[in-house]
Amino acid sequence: MKRKRHNGEEIIKKLRAIGEELAAGKRVEEAVRGQSISLATYQRWKSEYGGMKTDALKRLKELEKENSRLKRIVAEGKW
Repeated sequence: MKRKRHNGEEIIKKLRAIGEELAAGKRVEEAVRGQSISLATYQRWKSEYGGMKTDALKRLKELEKENSRLKRIVAEGKW
């Protein structure tokens, strides 16, 4: 089976779709399989992205990028 990397927006969309299916009464395993992901992937995504909206995701990615840049500056001693 070919692996696919999902970007943050795709992950959030899939989590929302699974949430809607769960609210409709589907079992977790059925809802996850319907989105073509494993249960372990769902649980990992839920812990990392659960309840997040796309604008919050963009802000998180910006902060992570800035944090890594600042860490590099401190490590190089250019402050």
